[in-house]
Amino acid sequence: MSRIGNMPITVPAGVTVTVAEGNNVTVKGSLGTLTNKFSTLITIKQDANVITLTRANDEDLTRSLHGLTRALLADMVIGVSAGYSKTLKIEGIGYKATKSGKNLQLFLGHSLMPTTGLPQAKFIFPEENGITFDVPDQNTIVVKGIDKQAVGQIAAVIRSKRPPEPYHGKGVLYEGEHVRRKAGKTGK
Repeated sequence: MSRIGNMPITVPAGVTVTVAEGNNVTVKGSLGTLTNKFSTLITIKQDANVITLTRANDEDLTRSLHGLTRALLADMVIGVSAGYSKTLKIEGIGYKATKSGKNLQLFLGHSLMPTTGLPQAKFIFPEENGITFDVPDQNTIVVKGIDKQAVGQIAAVIRSKRPPEPYHGKGVLYEGEHVRRKAGKTGK
């Protein structure tokens, strides 16, 4: 029995959910539209503003898809009504973020670009696929969007450009993330 899969999804006002042939689900809200195709082993029923999911049988694959489908559908409903955001903090002398036009520029202390070796010390991330960036100050980046997976992926890619290191605490961190510090080498 899937506790998550059996929980009903309440659709807020202003959000419309359309279940088409073959479990193609379209969710429209004030922030945008998301579509996804789910497995046909799960039956999606909508009664007024409540969506319930039932599974066809009790096989392992079907049981695992039950909770997954419910979680993904609930994330779509929340995304088009409220949206998702991740906040990143930049720690380090000379490390900063700026926004020029629709591009996020990161200066993270690299004298050369790691992949090409060219003397350009900034990483550029364009706003695309419904993802937007806010830079309230030089050391804060807010990644926003309606797709939870895309927001998390872009935030992880930004963090991977300079992950936090344990000796000085420099790098790109998620808001609220604690870096366990290590003691450096001691001299004689």
